[in-house]
Amino acid sequence: MSSRVDGSVMGLDETATKPHEQLAAHLAGKMEAVNTLIRDRMASRHAPRIPQVTAHLVEAGGKRLRPMLTLATADLCGYDGPYDVHLAATVEFIHTATLLHDDVVDESAQRRGRPTANLLWDNKSSVLVGDYLFARAFQLMVEPGSLRVLDILANASATIAEGEVLQLSAAQDLATTEDIYLQVVRGKTAALFSAATEVGGVIASAPEDQVKALFEYGDALGIAFQIVDDLLDYQGDAKATGKNVGDDFRERKLTLPVIKAIAAADVEERAFWRRVIEKGDQREGDLAHALDLLDKHAALDQTRDNAQEWVAKARGALRVLPAHPVREMLDHLADYVVARIS
Repeated sequence: MSSRVDGSVMGLDETATKPHEQLAAHLAGKMEAVNTLIRDRMASRHAPRIPQVTAHLVEAGGKRLRPMLTLATADLCGYDGPYDVHLAATVEFIHTATLLHDDVVDESAQRRGRPTANLLWDNKSSVLVGDYLFARAFQLMVEPGSLRVLDILANASATIAEGEVLQLSAAQDLATTEDIYLQVVRGKTAALFSAATEVGGVIASAPEDQVKALFEYGDALGIAFQIVDDLLDYQGDAKATGKNVGDDFRERKLTLPVIKAIAAADVEERAFWRRVIEKGDQREGDLAHALDLLDKHAALDQTRDNAQEWVAKARGALRVLPAHPVREMLDHLADYVVARIS
């Protein structure tokens, strides 16, 4: 169980206003141990660029939501050993490695409101440091000595890579359907969420129905999280998101709002989407026109409804789990994912 310094179990922190802040306050001691382990394991005696590049991203902020989910689910299931910290650090290393690779693939210039590592150094450094972090993640995930945990995290790593490759072919193809989009999201985002929550239950030797529920919670939460991110790209606050509004449009990504607008498009509108997405011929005023089309076909409202449906699935999965302050926090966290766009 996570504890205060005086040893008493923490419940909801009334000074923390947002669910992820309440979760962070509850897990503060464990998260500090995770951060210490991350700093230790991202070190390199022979290649100083590795900690430089890694620190730029790891220490740039971010909610550390994925490692917190591992710590939270282990806590919820009564785990009192040391290896939840190792698994939480593993999850963060995998996530950081994918971000480094993503920024190269997407040719991104900004991440969490700061210049990307590939912009500050180069693409080669980002790719190779990402590979190093994947290797470190596998070293960490072996240490608890659980083949099942290793299987879950190794499979998640493969699924993430598969989802990224699928996105390469689907992201600029107007034939991409909502089912294909969901497959991409399950790979690139939800796979790590569900692995993070599932291993927390496994390391705690939780009953199988609870482990299954934790997987389902993480899967649904991850899908909702990505759908909301796609929405925020068209209607978010750049200062809050660390991204410029319309980045996905400029990068020609077929996200769910656009897929919905294309499905409802007439011939002229479809020609517009083919020009800006498939051909990459974007001109002044195109983003504004795209926003008008999203509004015309209620694509953003429909996308928001889909996110809320996945949040409801996440919250429903928690009902199998024992009553616990952490379960309440996870329930609130699911709601907060959609509240970001309310």
